[in-house]
Amino acid sequence: MNKQPKYRQVADALRRDIDNKVYAPGSRLPSESDLSERFGASRNTVRSGLALLVSEGLISSSQGLGYEVRKHEVFELNASRFENLTFPQNGDAYSTDVTNAGRRPTQTFRVEVTPANDYVAERLKVDPQSTTVLRFCHRFVDDVPWSTQATYYPDWLVKEAPRLAEPGDVAEGTTRYLAGVGIEQIGYFDEISARMPTPEEARLLDVPAGVPVLLWTRTGYSADRPIRCTITTFRGDLNRMNYEIGKLDAREGDQS
Repeated sequence: MNKQPKYRQVADALRRDIDNKVYAPGSRLPSESDLSERFGASRNTVRSGLALLVSEGLISSSQGLGYEVRKHEVFELNASRFENLTFPQNGDAYSTDVTNAGRRPTQTFRVEVTPANDYVAERLKVDPQSTTVLRFCHRFVDDVPWSTQATYYPDWLVKEAPRLAEPGDVAEGTTRYLAGVGIEQIGYFDEISARMPTPEEARLLDVPAGVPVLLWTRTGYSADRPIRCTITTFRGDLNRMNYEIGKLDAREGDQS
């Protein structure tokens, strides 16, 4: 005998249907009244089961339109190659990676002067509230919100590389630009975490209920000090990251 509450039984059955492609991504679920009849449950019970699937990010609800299975077209980012100058790129790494995946990149962009918060100041090894230049990108893949990227540069660096403060994109990418003016990024330190989104993050990335964001902080270093702190925020359900470490001939052989 199933001792789970009835609404969880409803959610479990519909989750299996979604996993088995009975209801494909983008398709609508039956109405609450139809589901009520299928499961022999009240509409309130069915509604509670559906709400559970909404909280898990599996379905979305629209007033007057019912429930729809969410599409999950995952983009895979190779974090080892991202901004690595030994790999050929046309423009910045984001545009190159998305285009190479056969998808279409678009972004909005802004530059502002802002004080460093404690998190950024610790990574840049500058005083909290000291001046930084923030280059902020809101990025899309095939018109779907993909990430926000906030890169902070210390004031001393901007004086040596003034294009960082100009209100426009750096066509060749900032890492290449800095290398061109003699400030080479020779290493970076990555930090990866996940949490639920802030209201602003949920708005910018169109994050559905129950879906976390993935935070990727990359601090870049020259030979003697940090030169930038980049905080990228991804929708957790639409992105996957990977790294390449060491020689991977055996892996490549498996794929041939």
